[in-house]
Amino acid sequence: MVDPISVERADYLLVESTYGDRRHDKRDPADALAEIVGGTIARGGTVIIPAFAVGRVQTLLFHFHQLKLKGSLSNVPVFLDSPMAEDASEIFCRDTEDLKLSEAECRRACAVAHYTRDVEESKALTANPVPKVIISASGMATGGRVLHHLKRYAPDPKNTILFAGFQAGGTRGAAMLSGVESVKIHGEYVPVRAQVRNLDMLSAHADADEIMRWLGGFKAAPRMTFVIHGEASASDALRHRIEEELRWPCMVPDHGQRVELA
Repeated sequence: MVDPISVERADYLLVESTYGDRRHDKRDPADALAEIVGGTIARGGTVIIPAFAVGRVQTLLFHFHQLKLKGSLSNVPVFLDSPMAEDASEIFCRDTEDLKLSEAECRRACAVAHYTRDVEESKALTANPVPKVIISASGMATGGRVLHHLKRYAPDPKNTILFAGFQAGGTRGAAMLSGVESVKIHGEYVPVRAQVRNLDMLSAHADADEIMRWLGGFKAAPRMTFVIHGEASASDALRHRIEEELRWPCMVPDHGQRVELA
């Protein structure tokens, strides 16, 4: 993706804070993918990647394509099991104004996966014991086809559940990353014995340092900066940094709070 546009002035600013209290892992995501997927395949397992259908899936396909071009994971089959992601990939490749890739580069990257197009093919994929990568929505494992794959693969320690970004509190993704022994899927508890990993560097949300760097492009402080879209600890940590490092007036609004703008 292209870099965010710099902004020099604003009367009032709303800034997100999903990663307001942390920094992303600086490793190359392709290297991390190669390590995790390669290790899982070597022990005869399958990698399940719950991923957001719009944007995140296409980013993953790009990195898998780059790895295969380098000869890494060249024999590992990659399946995309998400009708919405398939549709999004077509739009993604057709409209590249906001990307650093040409349409041809984008289509080559998206072609790295086999697209599972119907329910029966998805069921067959779940039952297939061959070591592989399955990318499926939803990204926080809150619904969608990925739940069927998790029921099949989460109980086996040979496998890996690989998340690709922020997992909000209260979701299955957050629960699995916290180390729970089981998750409830379709009314029954499924043991989680597979390895659970996260590639947080793939998140579309900027980390705290990236947010502060963007804010540093302002020529003058806004009258007020509202820190939003984050869990309480992350929002307050970012508020503190903005006040201390930039000397800007800043607040974390309470739920339902009303503020009059002059």
